[in-house]
Amino acid sequence: MITTTPVSFPEKTQASPGTKALTLAAAIWLTVATIGQWLFGLYILLFYGTSAMGGDFQRWNKVLPHGYVEGDWKGNLVVGFHILLAAILVMGGPLQLIPAIRRYAPGFHRWLGRIYVITAIVVSTAGLIMAWTRQVVGDSTQQISISIQALYIIGFALVAIRYARSRQFDQHRIWALRLFMVVNGVWFFRVGLMCWLLIHGGPVGFDPETFTGPFLTALSVFTYAIPLSLIILEMYLYAQRKRNEAISYLTSVLLLLGTILMGLGIFAATMGMWLPRVKPLW
Repeated sequence: MITTTPVSFPEKTQASPGTKALTLAAAIWLTVATIGQWLFGLYILLFYGTSAMGGDFQRWNKVLPHGYVEGDWKGNLVVGFHILLAAILVMGGPLQLIPAIRRYAPGFHRWLGRIYVITAIVVSTAGLIMAWTRQVVGDSTQQISISIQALYIIGFALVAIRYARSRQFDQHRIWALRLFMVVNGVWFFRVGLMCWLLIHGGPVGFDPETFTGPFLTALSVFTYAIPLSLIILEMYLYAQRKRNEAISYLTSVLLLLGTILMGLGIFAATMGMWLPRVKPLW
């Protein structure tokens, strides 16, 4: 889905129209995703950060049910670190996928990569603890799906580290891309939910009070357990390898369609969820 390894061609050979379309679609997706990720990261810092600095930890529960529990300092500490590290992931992840940064600032790329991978493992582990030790909204399918996502994150992170240490950088980049897709499962879930609400003008297919229903079950499965983002990424990688015009065009269309839906979700989340919850700093 994202151009992390530029496609190379023999001298005097130009990229085919299908390859150009695929590269353009991936670049557009990355641009929109980066904007959305940074908006979400800024929201995390402003909402949770200002609440913590003001001592208003109960305010967390307006967004994260049972995120703060009076007297449970250990659990609250886990939640706090989880939130802080999540902000690092959504702000730093897109930077790892920008070719210019890898090319002109390789040292920064390596150190940010180390921080990103370690943070991903810590956050996913904390997420597992939160999912099974604290009361959460939703049904068991959502709980199991997000737990599967955490296992993806830990596994992909370890594989990415192994390839980096063995200096097999092509394989490292592929697994880093896979890691990026599953790390952002919660973000994809939020954006997908807000896109659905925007299109339908309200909650359809689920109960907003209990946060259960067929739509949320399907969204959690195809965001966490069987991630559509990961499936499209695999199509993108396959199209890059095969350089087949039909496959490249099909993948480009799916990428652009996904970008449109993602953009709608980012807009709806920013205007309807993130921006209204942030207190002015002045």
